[in-house]
Amino acid sequence: MSEERAPAQPVRDPTVLRGLAHPVRARIVDEMYATGPVRAADVARDLGIPANQASFHLRQLAKYGLVEEAPDAGRDRRDRVWQLTAQTGLSIDVGDLAALPGGQAAVDVWRQQASAWAHGVVDAAYHREPDDAVTVHIATSTVRLTKDEAARMAAELDDVVQTWADRTRGRDGDRSTYALLSVLQPYPES
Repeated sequence: MSEERAPAQPVRDPTVLRGLAHPVRARIVDEMYATGPVRAADVARDLGIPANQASFHLRQLAKYGLVEEAPDAGRDRRDRVWQLTAQTGLSIDVGDLAALPGGQAAVDVWRQQASAWAHGVVDAAYHREPDDAVTVHIATSTVRLTKDEAARMAAELDDVVQTWADRTRGRDGDRSTYALLSVLQPYPES
């Protein structure tokens, strides 16, 4: 494994889940993890949305404490550049959050949005037309693990993904943002 990384920032306020439950805001956060700091114009171009909508969602993410202005990254004082507040990612414990006031409702909305996103990712992968310009990889596996082995395997997988994210972060015009969905859990009962 590579060098020790800072742990993901835990989400301790259920209202933060509301900020992430909106699909456009969740997509902006994902894009920022892949590219680094952004301007509203970058978000508008990458997501194909109007610049005023991108600006609105960035301000909403700031309201929830997920992004902040990066004044040193701008060309001048009028150039508004945004960066993530949690550079190493977020850790969401829905059990802890559900126990807080207003938490169960926030968790329910979060789960619904996360499930819809995961379904959309899988559906898009299976229905994508062949295209020589992109790679789509679908894999399912089963392994027999103890709880500790599963935790170690998850950490190793996270390390591999983070190494690639660190290596490729930026706004290189030859790169596209890829989504990776990984779920490691005991085999679900039908």
